[in-house]
Amino acid sequence: MNEPLHPRPRAAVVTGAGSGIGRAVAHALLDAGWAVALAGRRREALEETAADRDLASVVPTDITRPDDVTRLFAHVRERWGRIDLLFNNAGTYGPAGTIDEISVEDWTSAVATNLTGSFLCAAEAFRSMKNQDPQGGRIINNGSIAAHSPRPRSVAYTATKHAMTGLTKSIELDGRAYGISCGQIDIGNTHTELMTTLGVGVGALQADGSRRVEPTFPVEEAARTVLHMAELPASASIGTVIITASGMPFIGRG
Repeated sequence: MNEPLHPRPRAAVVTGAGSGIGRAVAHALLDAGWAVALAGRRREALEETAADRDLASVVPTDITRPDDVTRLFAHVRERWGRIDLLFNNAGTYGPAGTIDEISVEDWTSAVATNLTGSFLCAAEAFRSMKNQDPQGGRIINNGSIAAHSPRPRSVAYTATKHAMTGLTKSIELDGRAYGISCGQIDIGNTHTELMTTLGVGVGALQADGSRRVEPTFPVEEAARTVLHMAELPASASIGTVIITASGMPFIGRG
């Protein structure tokens, strides 16, 4: 039988696609021929990411709202027929402070975005991948090296990123019967707006109370790593990968 002249592109959902790692990953996937649904709260930023590419679809989404997430994945199924990949990337650094200094409201907001939002997206992706024909797909969660070792005054962010690791492992285990794999990328000090928030350019707070200018690395290298994970054959999966700036204070922090 002859192959179709225009085979269906592999379809991906990237959350937090309006900036930083999400934008870089979306571009890497699009350059590799993937169709990508760009999800995020800011339409204008998503449109800048899309840059009028034919295989990019802008879908403004608040991942803390279940109805928004359901609509996002329905859009992908309707446009491309199936879902092959979710890059669960949207997140916030949340409040800075020790546990006695942050408010319940700020804690709840960070958990809603970083953990519950990731849960909602993964659940919709899993449901689609389980029910489509043929079954299967891949979920990649953006953790952080905070999933391994915290920075000072980052209790909400660190707790949610540790929880992300449990989410990743549980999805991987539960997805085996349906050809669904789940892995996690833990990124340290790639050059994005978040690094500016952390004060890396002027000296990031260290465990001993000092500040240190930390090295960063190009966000495109993190995106290339995600693309490699995404394009593995179904018979292979990367459970966890850590990519950091060379020389950053991670191994042996403090």
